[in-house]
Amino acid sequence: MSSFLQDMINFLPALMKGIQLTLIVTVGSIIFSTVLGLIWAIMRLSSNRALSLTSATIVNILRAIPILVQLFYIYFVMPELGLALTALQAAIIGLGIAYSSYQAEDFRAGIEAVDHGQTEAAQSIGMSRGLMMRRVILPQAIKIILPSYGNTMIMMLKDSSLASTITVAELSLQGKLIASSTFKNTAVFTTVALLYLVMCLPLMGLSRWLEKRMGRRR
Repeated sequence: MSSFLQDMINFLPALMKGIQLTLIVTVGSIIFSTVLGLIWAIMRLSSNRALSLTSATIVNILRAIPILVQLFYIYFVMPELGLALTALQAAIIGLGIAYSSYQAEDFRAGIEAVDHGQTEAAQSIGMSRGLMMRRVILPQAIKIILPSYGNTMIMMLKDSSLASTITVAELSLQGKLIASSTFKNTAVFTTVALLYLVMCLPLMGLSRWLEKRMGRRR
């Protein structure tokens, strides 16, 4: 047992390098998917039929194609079309685009759940649609979607491991490389699993804290 624990401790320095890339991919893709998902949602709810149909088509296509295929397409196919990206850039953009479809549906559901009377009240005092969206609708929609948004952040942290398939040396790939060179699979992947758990727990806590804080403001 002591040897097992010592192996886990010895592997930590190398795995920490992978954690850094895991966090970069996760944070970058969360930001990108949130911004893009909000754009898709606003387009989907637009009174302009062309914008609404375009958004619905994009979201449905993205949801239907596996994330792994989207990553392969961005990293391996796009260079043939003249757009070469580093593995890290492709991972952030690929995961961001893939998850933007799920973020879009969350935002759309949250916006549609806001009491229509709030919209009518904002319109009655002469608010423009953009100002109404920023001041009235989005703040309330965010409260509604917080639980699903927290789940999405955790899923993106775990799915950052898919970046290893396009050579990003994040945590899971670092673990695989160490295991293949030491043959200590149990110690390596137990450590990797625990590190993912350690990273996920603060996100779970943050999500619950935000839900409670937003709930008190209602």
